[in-house]
Amino acid sequence: MAERSVRLPNPSGLHARPAKVFAQAAADADAEVTVAKGGNEVNAASVLSVLTLDCHQGDEITIRAQGERAEEALTALVDLVENGLGEQPA
Repeated sequence: MAERSVRLPNPSGLHARPAKVFAQAAADADAEVTVAKGGNEVNAASVLSVLTLDCHQGDEITIRAQGERAEEALTALVDLVENGLGEQPA
């Protein structure tokens, strides 16, 4: 299992549109991906599950990937988050 922690730089955190972007990327990954915050871990490919984590700008999340292409999936998702999930910085 591959795992990395990252801070959310974008103004909306993982709410609404950014959560959808993140979940879609996780669903498209060729690995099983979860995301965790504060001891709660959910399926990263589910928008509703991601929203339950209540992630805001500056929060640290942990992304975990499992499977043959786990490292590739993890790198892509961390890059997506670090680049603001399509949002401009506040």
